[in-house]
Amino acid sequence: MSTHIVILGAGFGGLELSSRLSSALADDVRVTLIDKNEAFVFGFSKFDLMFGREGLEEMRSYYRDIIKPGVEFRRELVVSIDPGARAVETDRGTYEADILVVALGADYNFSATPGFVESGQEFYSIDGALRLRELLPSFTSGAVIIGVLGEPFKCPPAPSEAAMLLDEWLTSRDVRSAVQISVVLPWDMPIPVSASASQAILDRFAERSITFVPDQVVTGLDPAKKVALLRDGTHLAYDLFLGVPVHRVPAVVEASGLAVDGWIPVDRGNLATRFRDVYAIGDVTSAPVPKAGMFAESAGRAVAEHLIAQIRDGGSPAPFDGAAACYIEFGDHKVGRVDADFLTGPSPTGPFTAPSLETAQEKKAYAATRRQRWFGG
Repeated sequence: MSTHIVILGAGFGGLELSSRLSSALADDVRVTLIDKNEAFVFGFSKFDLMFGREGLEEMRSYYRDIIKPGVEFRRELVVSIDPGARAVETDRGTYEADILVVALGADYNFSATPGFVESGQEFYSIDGALRLRELLPSFTSGAVIIGVLGEPFKCPPAPSEAAMLLDEWLTSRDVRSAVQISVVLPWDMPIPVSASASQAILDRFAERSITFVPDQVVTGLDPAKKVALLRDGTHLAYDLFLGVPVHRVPAVVEASGLAVDGWIPVDRGNLATRFRDVYAIGDVTSAPVPKAGMFAESAGRAVAEHLIAQIRDGGSPAPFDGAAACYIEFGDHKVGRVDADFLTGPSPTGPFTAPSLETAQEKKAYAATRRQRWFGG
């Protein structure tokens, strides 16, 4: 009798996990992959959408196209999770799993920051990127603040990338000299794990007259005065505010009892939760790695290896290494890369590859290979 594995969420982690299980255990497992969306979009593609470089349809990989032995995709909304019983209810049915994997990612709490809904914009969702695509062409002068509203948040380089790409876009429209760009981050450097990557970003900021405001979080917006309030009590004026919203676990995860102190705690080595045969991967966890797609992919790979060993009753899979590459857009069609490693050594490391056209091509190749692996036969 085959083992029924239910995976909630078809992002980087869920797709990597289902693909590896299919390749290794197609005859031994029955994988049900559930996601409320009809298609997958790489998170880093939102910049292409925001700045009009690509259309949404070009970015979508449809889940209906998944061709994987032993894997069945269901487009359904998860409405309740009972981790003790490994039972899941969706808007279309119920599922009982032998092994349950929660990969539902992080949601955004737009109302957590006073004034943000009324006066701010965001580029972390497809809807937000589409709104900015329509709004930006009419913005020709004034102060832009790109600010983080809380920690943790997805893709730590993204606010810096947004600033560098916005600078490039405004320059192409001959309005850059009339716009001031500031980046507000909660750390003393843009990429805490990599001093060399941080210095490269700060050098680009200096070259392009982008102001870096370190060690701050935006705690609120005053829509009437058009000022952003910082956690030290100071404020910054803005004409356009682009915020990284407060993140949280999906409500269905919070209601399930899986989360502790806001996120799902997991075993550092195999990403198991405190519930038997229930795992969690990606942005929904409190694993000591960044909330970013490639780390979710790495987690999916680690859980796959543990489940393969468990079901085959053999082998000693390597523990989750907390390692992944992170691409950073610098503008001028150039991309840099940080090879971050959070768990294999005594402290996190982040060697940096300087921005180049070659690494930009490498990033495109990464996306192409994942589409083929996750959706192809």
